[in-house]
Parts: sequence; C-alpha cells; structure tokens
Amino acid sequence: MDIAFALYPGMTALDFIGPHEMLAHVPGVTSHYLAARPGPVACDTGLEITATAAFADLPRPDVIVVPGSGLWEQALEREDALVAWLAAAHPTATWTTSVCTGATLLAAAGILTDRPATTHWAVRDHLAGQGARVSTDRVVIDGDVITAAGVSAGLDMGLVLAAQLWGDLRAQSIQLFVEYAPQPPFSAGSLETAPPEVVAELGRMMAADT
Repeated sequence: MDIAFALYPGMTALDFIGPHEMLAHVPGVTSHYLAARPGPVACDTGLEITATAAFADLPRPDVIVVPGSGLWEQALEREDALVAWLAAAHPTATWTTSVCTGATLLAAAGILTDRPATTHWAVRDHLAGQGARVSTDRVVIDGDVITAAGVSAGLDMGLVLAAQLWGDLRAQSIQLFVEYAPQPPFSAGSLETAPPEVVAELGRMMAADT
C-alpha cells in the first residue's frame, strides 16, 4: 500500500507526524514523502522534513495525507503543483485525507465541493466559502475523503483511517503501541469548550504573530 504524505513549505509538522505515526509502522505500507521537488521542506516552526520524491513521481497513491499550515493562505497562493496533483490523484486513491487547514488545499483541488468536511476552527468560514459543508466534528468521513480538525486531530484521523483500512482491532493495536490515551490538563482544546478569556488571549497572541 502506497501512502503519500504531501509536504510543502510552511506546513505544520504535527499535522504530518500524527497520521504518519499511526500508519507507517503497519506491515505492507510504503510511505512516500512528496513535495514539488525532492529535498528539505521547512515547516512553519522551522523544522525541516525531507521530501524523497516529487508529486509527479507518484501519480496513483492508494492513500493521500495532506497536512495543514499556519501559513495556509500563502500555501493556497503558491502550491499550484500540490493542488494539481491532488486533483489528478484523488479519483484513483482509496482515501484522500487532510488535517487542519489542509482541507483548504483539498477544496482548492475541487475535492470538497458540496461535501461535509472539517478544519481548524479559525478557517471554517473560509472553507465554507470554498464550497464545503463545514462541520465542527473532530473527524469527518464522507465517502472516500476524511478530514480532521486542527493539528492534534490528525492523531485521531490517523486512527480512524487505520480502522477503515485494516479494521478496528488493528487500529486499537496501533493506539496501544503508541500509548495514545490523552489526558489534557485543561478543557480548552476546542472553540466550543475554551473559556472566553482563553479565546481572547489566543486572539492577542495570533495578532502579535502576524
């Protein structure tokens, strides 16, 4: 099974690493790290991940995983090669998936038109403007497409995808292998549960970072 992890400058590392950790250890899986061209790809925090091939080198992957980015607006403007590859590769893929703002790239490729999908809470309105039927769910399955909400939801998406590919028993075995049993110290992990003062503080942080 060929799983293509799409890489591009400014991507969020955990969006890639989370699903990768859930999928790459399974026997029979060949992971491919694709970008516009082979070589190092700098994430939005400066961490570099090496692309081993170009998008054109794998036109028909079985599974596609597209991470999001804190610089998602820039990605939409400049990642024409990725969007074109997604549009061409999706029809023959068994599953096409995204994490966080990666959904905006799927939408740009025409994959989410009039389909339910989720993304980071800050980008829901934009994704709706791209034609998706936006959900607030953490992971959304619609036909052959799975989308995940912000960043850490990629871990959950990876397990959901594993269950679709290999069954619940294998997916739970993977969960045990990575000891994924989250116990966050706070309940501020979603827009729906975060206290207003936390939302306001994050707004100030994001404004200072622009």
